[in-house]
Amino acid sequence: MSKERIVFVHGSGSFGAAAWPRQHGLARDYDALFVKRLGYDAAAEPVASDFLADRDIVLDSLGEGGHVVAHSQGAIAAMLAAVQAPDLVRSLVLVEPACLSITAELPATQAYRTRLEPLFSRRLEMTDEEFSGEAIRIAHAMQAQPVTDESRRQARRMRLQAPPWEAPLEIVPGVPTLVLTGGWEPLYEEIAQYLASTGAVHRITAGGHQPQETDAGDRLMRDFLRAHRCV
Repeated sequence: MSKERIVFVHGSGSFGAAAWPRQHGLARDYDALFVKRLGYDAAAEPVASDFLADRDIVLDSLGEGGHVVAHSQGAIAAMLAAVQAPDLVRSLVLVEPACLSITAELPATQAYRTRLEPLFSRRLEMTDEEFSGEAIRIAHAMQAQPVTDESRRQARRMRLQAPPWEAPLEIVPGVPTLVLTGGWEPLYEEIAQYLASTGAVHRITAGGHQPQETDAGDRLMRDFLRAHRCV
């Protein structure tokens, strides 16, 4: 008997299997695929993001169907895939989903967009380092990291990403969904609460923007996936 498939979709930092260090062991029980979104590659130069191309990467990876686990901006591709082909998606796990376009009228989302939109409007006029440093400072109140070859590549990826509030998202019809948040940022809690109002299960645990890397977060994900396995 073949294993059920899980497609893991990364956010805007680490990608592929590196984005899911606590979940590698799931490959013992599932056919686990750790995909890379458009523009994410260890050697190739980054390219401009494309919401629909990322959706198609998820759909192609699902094959005959399976579960989708996604983090941050990767949740956009996961939700788009579930809307496009709900018969292929057995369950969704959305970790700190950056799905701002579905909560566009809500206060935390509006405040976040107000802070970031002027920067995104100038992104094609800025260097990669200028954009990423300003984005990190505004969004996370952090200082820019030391400059390395990989940090330059990551800065370029960040500048080439379309703002998440432009994603053409809709509510996923009838797909069992877990939303996992770290309880640290009103934006993600607002998105999670909105998704919960449409039928998703929302759970909060420690871990900031990476709750999937905590014991409790990893356990919540595994329990949800196990509960929605095909019998």
